Amino acid sequence: MSLSRAFFIAPLAALALSGCEDVSSLFDSTEEQEQSQKQQETAPSSAETASDPLLVAEDADGVTPMAERIATIGLLNKRNNVSKDLLMRPGETVEEGQVIVRLEACERTAPYEFPEETGAFVQLDVLERGQDEHSRVFSGWLFKENPSLNVVEHPVYDVWVKDCAMRFPGEPPLEAPSVPSDEEAGEE
Repeated sequence: MSLSRAFFIAPLAALALSGCEDVSSLFDSTEEQEQSQKQQETAPSSAETASDPLLVAEDADGVTPMAERIATIGLLNKRNNVSKDLLMRPGETVEEGQVIVRLEACERTAPYEFPEETGAFVQLDVLERGQDEHSRVFSGWLFKENPSLNVVEHPVYDVWVKDCAMRFPGEPPLEAPSVPSDEEAGEE
């Protein structure tokens, strides 16, 4: 077989295997299969999730649906050095003074994936002096572990990702993150 033919056959074989519905079960040991069955049996039912507000729902894959995730976004006013934590769900918009922060999505890697990444797709609109409408100064993904990857370039305001609360299969139920009140923040 020639070398050029081998380059075409290997990707085709990989593509054919990826089309199989449950290839991973061929490689899993029976012990791993039993553990995954136990996890599915002990997972909270949808009725339990609905009755307990601290439990976050899961989709068919066992991952928290986008609408149920909670991101913690930091907002800094560089003029007066005031920072605020904003708890937001994807699709929400928060207006703080002259700033509008929109969260479109938040994501983090599974606990077994490396390197760990936490990110959010954020849009920042600012009402500048002398203007009647907010103007978009940033729209893109921000990453907690790599803040220099995508930088918000504004002379007064800065936003960054602090966390994305979501659940993966096998993890304990999520509790909503808490933000200290103004009184607690002043005591620190």
